[in-house]
Amino acid sequence: MTIKRLCGRAGVVAAVATTALLGTGAAMAQQVVHIGYSGPLSGGAAKYGQEVLEGMQMAAADVNQAGIEVAGKKIKLEIVPLDDKYNPAETAINARRLAQEQQAAVVLVPHSGGGFAVQTSNEQQKLLLLSYTSVPQISERGNKLTVRIPPAFTSYLNSFIKYEMATYGKKVALAATDTDYGKVWVAAFKPAWEAAGGTIVADNSMSYNRATDFYSGVSRVLAAKPDVMFIGGPSEPTGLIAQQARELGFKGGFIVMDQAKLDEVAKVTGGYAPLNGAIGVLPLANDETPNAKMFVERFRKSHNGRDPSQEVSLNYTAVYATALAMKLAGSVSDATAIRNQFDKAVKALPPQANPQSVTGVDDHGGFVIGNPVAAVVQGGQLKSAVLSSLTAAK
Repeated sequence: MTIKRLCGRAGVVAAVATTALLGTGAAMAQQVVHIGYSGPLSGGAAKYGQEVLEGMQMAAADVNQAGIEVAGKKIKLEIVPLDDKYNPAETAINARRLAQEQQAAVVLVPHSGGGFAVQTSNEQQKLLLLSYTSVPQISERGNKLTVRIPPAFTSYLNSFIKYEMATYGKKVALAATDTDYGKVWVAAFKPAWEAAGGTIVADNSMSYNRATDFYSGVSRVLAAKPDVMFIGGPSEPTGLIAQQARELGFKGGFIVMDQAKLDEVAKVTGGYAPLNGAIGVLPLANDETPNAKMFVERFRKSHNGRDPSQEVSLNYTAVYATALAMKLAGSVSDATAIRNQFDKAVKALPPQANPQSVTGVDDHGGFVIGNPVAAVVQGGQLKSAVLSSLTAAK
């Protein structure tokens, strides 16, 4: 049976729709296949790390329920999580442990610093890195065993800048996370803001993962009287910074880096009203595309009405695609063969396993998503906005 034929059953529950694709074989002995995870499961980014893990585990459960055969042998996926506390040095250690002790051929890391650390040796280890970071450099360094999961943040950058300048003004204060991810974002943001005619009036990165009170840092950047604040990191500390900025009298707009999700940030700020003038990525629950709505509805039913985050959805897709890539490669241990089948695997995803409508993997190893949609907060309400329309703002 062909992949095309087996994947053409849209609208059916994922576990049923992919039974034929993944293969059944209840009478066969199962081989347990480990997929590693190294991310923050403690500290200020713990919620972020847990949501990534939740998506991975949900995908493994669905794949296992459907049944999967690789090279004629039934396998069972198992996610092995290790806490790296958002520390790249810990990530590198965890990746080696997962490869050596768990025989994992694939490891997922949800922060750029950890991803860069793993890339120093993953090709030698024959370990496929699934990198959940929007930093484009992670997939542009020529590492042949890397797949970048979310869209590159550069796809949002100019649109976010033009919207905030047109709405609030040209003076920006930088108050982003001090992680490697934040540093790369800031390095790209500064020249883009200035090229658009803006001025950077303050630059004070903060330890989102460690601090729980940001008043002193926020006070420093607000002393420069910015029109716009550039913030972002894990959603919960991002929400605290936005809340404290409002409490200290800030009336301007927020550019919210893509790691932070506006719906999660709003839970900390007590609703969207304190976020008026903010722009960020569109929460999955507000995405009206059929694939997204199907996934959100299914997740709500199984999680007591809770909405899935982008971390849940995209990492679900990444693990599901990994299973299909293993089947196509005919191997659960050959990282190179699995990586070489990833584009075909993504294209073979059924709609209900692809809520972000990923269309493939580009030449650099990044997931391709058609036209990312932004979200803006106006009048205390979250509204979607196509990036091209924001780019045209004057």
